[in-house]
Amino acid sequence: MLDLTGKNALVTGIANNRSIAWGIAQQLHKAGANLGITYLPDERGKMEKKVAELVEPLTPSLFVPCNVQNDQQIQSTFELIRDKWDKLDILIHCLAFANKEDLTGDFSKTSRSGFNQALEISTYSLIQISGAAKPLMTQGGSIVTLTYLGGVRVVPNYNVMGVAKAALEMSVRYLATELGPQNIRVNAISAGPIRTLASSAVGGILDMIHHVEEVAPLRRTVTQLEVGNTAAFLCSDLASGITGQTLYVDAGYEIMGM
Repeated sequence: MLDLTGKNALVTGIANNRSIAWGIAQQLHKAGANLGITYLPDERGKMEKKVAELVEPLTPSLFVPCNVQNDQQIQSTFELIRDKWDKLDILIHCLAFANKEDLTGDFSKTSRSGFNQALEISTYSLIQISGAAKPLMTQGGSIVTLTYLGGVRVVPNYNVMGVAKAALEMSVRYLATELGPQNIRVNAISAGPIRTLASSAVGGILDMIHHVEEVAPLRRTVTQLEVGNTAAFLCSDLASGITGQTLYVDAGYEIMGM
C-alpha cells in the first residue's frame, strides 16, 4: 500500500488548479504526507492569496515564498524547513518558464536573454534546490521533477524549452549519481500535454493535445491526478529501487512512430 505518513514533502510550482504540481500535492496529501508549499511572490500578493486558498484543504504546515531566481529566498526556504521540520523526505520540482516569443516560430531567433532565463528557471533551479535539500534528507529521500517529450524529440514551437528539458533530464542523471549514496533518489516524470498556465504559452498547444488524443494508444491525454499518482509512487518505498529515470505518463504516446 502506498503510504507517505510521516514524510515531509516540499511542493514547488503550484499556480492554480490546473497545475500539475497541484495534482501531485493532492496525491501526496492523500497518501499521508506532511506538505510544505512554495509560491512565486509578486508585488501585489495576488499569487500568494490564490495559492493559499487553493491549498487550504491540504493543510500545509509550511507556506513560503520562493522565487528560484533569488538565492536568498531559496536559502530562507530551506532554513525554515530545517528549523520547523528538522528533515525533508520529498522534493517536488515543477518549475519551468520561457518567454512566449521564444515558444513559437524559428528556434534560431531565440534571444540570448530568453535562452538564459529558460535554462536558469527550468533546469538550474532543480540543481540548486536539490543541493539545498541534500543536507536535510538525512534519512534518504525522493526528488521528482517534470519533463516533456520535447526534450528528446522535436515538437513544433517547443523550441528553447526542449533544450531546457533535455538539460533537465541529464541533470536528473547526474544528481541521481551524486545523491544515491545518501539513499536519495532523483527521477523525472514526462507527462503528456496538459492544458496548464505554463503550457498555454506554447504555440499550438491545443493542436498538440488533440493530436495526442487521436494517436496515443489510450486515445486520450492524461490528467494532473494521473501524474500525481506516479509522483506519489516515486516518492514511496514502492519505488525504492528506481532512480535516475524518466517515466512517461502520456497515455502511451511516447511509443508511437507516427
